[in-house]
Amino acid sequence: MRHAVLSVRRSFLGLAAGLVFGLGVAHAAAPGEVPVVGARPQAVPTGFEFDGVVEPVKQSTVSAQASGRIATLAVKAGDSVRAGQLLATIDDRETQTGVQRSQAQVTQAEAELRNAQSNVERTRELQAKGFVSKAALDTAESQFKAAAAGRDQASAGARQSALSQGFTRVTAPYDGWVLQTLSEAGDLAVPGKPLLTLYAPLPLRAVVQVPASRGEAARAASRVEVQLPAADGAGAWISPVSRAVMPAADPVSQTIEWRLELPATGAQGLVPGQQVRVRFVGGQTQRVVVPASAVLRRGELTAVYVATPAGFVLKAVRLGADHGAAGVEVLAGLNAADRVALDPVRAGLQGARPAAAAGAAPAIAPAASAASAAAAR
Repeated sequence: MRHAVLSVRRSFLGLAAGLVFGLGVAHAAAPGEVPVVGARPQAVPTGFEFDGVVEPVKQSTVSAQASGRIATLAVKAGDSVRAGQLLATIDDRETQTGVQRSQAQVTQAEAELRNAQSNVERTRELQAKGFVSKAALDTAESQFKAAAAGRDQASAGARQSALSQGFTRVTAPYDGWVLQTLSEAGDLAVPGKPLLTLYAPLPLRAVVQVPASRGEAARAASRVEVQLPAADGAGAWISPVSRAVMPAADPVSQTIEWRLELPATGAQGLVPGQQVRVRFVGGQTQRVVVPASAVLRRGELTAVYVATPAGFVLKAVRLGADHGAAGVEVLAGLNAADRVALDPVRAGLQGARPAAAAGAAPAIAPAASAASAAAAR
């Protein structure tokens, strides 16, 4: 009986402690007032956006310049290399034989040149004394010139053999990264066969395919901006340092390629193949804009919490273009007089109530261009 009473007392004390702890947690998690902002129409830049791909400006397919078996492949995909670093070696036994043959030909040609020089000197002395004719002297001089030409030809052959010998050592043309290897040790290398692909990490460019039907509108755009991805999902818009438009359209896709070189400061952290957004900005129009932090995304649902006298109401919205720090366009779902919660997570808690309006979202034009310039700096 005494044991049962003690058990009941322990259960009661545990229940009381749990209630006190629960009340403390509930009090600490009380949402209270949630800041709101007015969703008013603002002037935003108009235009159109396309998906682009990051590509390196300098990318090379390193190929063999000599024939033979690949003896060693010193790098693999993902390796960082320096200019002049050894990438691969090709079996050089054949080229080494050519070098030795060329050196022997040079030695032979130099010996023949010395002999011809001695002969022409003797013939010149004898002709001066009248022992030989002028024709004999002309013949000796011709032989000397032929020997000199043979020596020059042998020297050129030796240089060519040495150059071919150097082709068996494949080196990096510049500092960069190995993107992929296209051959392995033991494969047969022939002149022109790709061995690996190399690229320089900087500079980078964004390549976008613009439909030919919008080619004139793209050329008439007041500015072109590239949105770089960020860890928080809100990328910054920057302006490219240069752009190049291909003069012809692709006959299959009917698109025109635009190449937008990115500034070195903005391209840090990007890798080839990464996707970016490219925006062609034209004029201006009025759109409802809300901060990106006010948007709640749950699966396929995109919504905001709208302030009412009784609290907050969740409204589904359809979003438009993202203007970075200036906010995101709301194409449908909000009225001009609505106020949205800046913290949708707190606004969804029971008992949340709107605080005093924090004002409208910051103006975009010309703030959007200023934000883009700041991001580019």
